[in-house]
Amino acid sequence: MTDSMINAQVDHSWWRQAAVYQIYPRSFADGNGDGIGDLRGVINRIDHLRALGVDAVWLSPFYPSALADGGYDVDDYRDIDPLLGTLADFDELTARLHEAGLKMIIDLVPNHSSDRHVWFQEALAAPKGSPARARYIFRDGLGPDGSEPPADWPSIFGGPAWEPVGDGQWYLHLFAKEQPDLNWDNPEVRADFLHTLRFWSDRGVDGFRVDVAHGLAKQLPAELPPWSELRTRTGDGQHPLWDRDEVHDIYAEWRAVFNEYTPPRTAVAEAWVDADRRPPYASAEGLGQAFNFDLLQSDYDASEFRTVITENLELAGRSGSSTTWVLSNHDVVRHPTRYGLPALGAKDPEEVIAKHGADWLRSGGTEPELDRELGLRRARAATLVELALPGSAYL
Repeated sequence: MTDSMINAQVDHSWWRQAAVYQIYPRSFADGNGDGIGDLRGVINRIDHLRALGVDAVWLSPFYPSALADGGYDVDDYRDIDPLLGTLADFDELTARLHEAGLKMIIDLVPNHSSDRHVWFQEALAAPKGSPARARYIFRDGLGPDGSEPPADWPSIFGGPAWEPVGDGQWYLHLFAKEQPDLNWDNPEVRADFLHTLRFWSDRGVDGFRVDVAHGLAKQLPAELPPWSELRTRTGDGQHPLWDRDEVHDIYAEWRAVFNEYTPPRTAVAEAWVDADRRPPYASAEGLGQAFNFDLLQSDYDASEFRTVITENLELAGRSGSSTTWVLSNHDVVRHPTRYGLPALGAKDPEEVIAKHGADWLRSGGTEPELDRELGLRRARAATLVELALPGSAYL
């Protein structure tokens, strides 16, 4: 059979109208009785997944990790946490999913590694200015002995975004201190991730969910600006840390790798950016799709839903992709709970993202009062709407 005949028989656009089911492997199903979910547990539930009617599985991080951020602190991008299984288990899972007519999407975390990654351990042992430190973002501290952080930037997870290493230098971590940010200006970093994309694609992975996709390209001036200046910068593609135009040069390289395969591998960007900045991530020259979190940030309100749906269908037309619909994921309180809590009403964009229900969680589920039955009824109705819309539903 010729390549052209094979291509004609393969659905290259399965992702455009897919129902994608997210699995957090450590809590989905325990296959060996040790109390921790694992890959064997997922294998044992493939008939259940097929019965749900989904088209693909999105497998949250399964890599070796200390779980400082639920597995999004990755020790090794090309291995399996021994508590979850082996590469042979992964290969069996992928093959069994394909036999059941399901696709495999895996989580990729390129903005940062874990602090246990071999590269970062090399960086800590290496001197200032070394090639090992150049894979990450190190800066000299302020003050005569470098004992003050290079800037007053906060981490998204709280506390400072700069951590000292004891020799007058500090490293950047926009998330947990166990998640040092990689330096994507470094050709070695870029080449290693291309290797990772091929490693998993060669094992049959159909696509990738790209964590913090808007954060890879950074441009830090010699004199770092104060946070009061950075936090007011608009989304013009020139912010030093987020959603820089150059990030799409990285994804063009990834697209070239994706297109080496039949069918081409695909990806979806987790990019928390303004709506009009989303299309390049979802373009055919880039990752292919980008998450639309607008429904996730909306109250249970028909007019809000209508506005979000209308605007995002228009955006999908601009990118040439299909839009995506998300009501819940691992970063937020699930929508059956959110819809049973008081509505947010007027929302501050800096406060609403992934925050609705956080106060309820912190109170131990007592304040504000939760109407569980109402939340469940609304969640079922909203999910039905999500599944009826053109595009892909991520569940």
